[in-house]
Amino acid sequence: MKSKKITVAILVGIVAAFFAFGMYVYQQRVQNSQMDKVSQAASRLIRPNSTVLGPVNAPVTIVEFFDPACETCRAFYPLVKDLMRKHPSDIRLVLRYAPFHQGSDQVVKLLEAAKKQDKYLPVLEMVLAAQPMWADHGKPNLEVAYQAAEKAGLDIQKALIDAKSSEIEALLAQDIQDLTALEVTKTPTFFVNGRGLPSFGPEQLQALVAEELAKTKK
Repeated sequence: MKSKKITVAILVGIVAAFFAFGMYVYQQRVQNSQMDKVSQAASRLIRPNSTVLGPVNAPVTIVEFFDPACETCRAFYPLVKDLMRKHPSDIRLVLRYAPFHQGSDQVVKLLEAAKKQDKYLPVLEMVLAAQPMWADHGKPNLEVAYQAAEKAGLDIQKALIDAKSSEIEALLAQDIQDLTALEVTKTPTFFVNGRGLPSFGPEQLQALVAEELAKTKK
């Protein structure tokens, strides 16, 4: 009986190992394909009208494909903000939109409209803070997101009108075209000076940023 259990355990372990290896190979293949796309179309990472936070001429650029309804984007935001706080002259963040979740496109348009009132950053932070209350992926409560934006000082009625502009529609359409061309399929997806993360995680992002910062000190 014990020998059968041991045999089964060994077989399960072998299957798990093969599965893990297969996932690793698949992820590497996906990453390599994505980096090929980036090298062939680097202009798709940053557009002239992309949102830039931090010094325009900073030597290290973090490009984040971002969804305001994404819980992981919300979790990463303090980390990215802390990196920028620690290196205020050396890092800029470029936010590109990847509205994968239902209702995200409407919040993205609201964020862009907030620029016209010079309220982008406070609205972004307030909308992220309120995310658990509005970002139900099956049935988002956009009214709560709008209320959060209003608490940040946004003239919500004007912003909702501005959000319907052809300029904002075109910006969002361009971001969607670019994320498709670059094979971005999940949020957040980060590129640091054009380099993708070797694997996903906060430590990997911090390490890649540290590598690029070190290059600027040489």
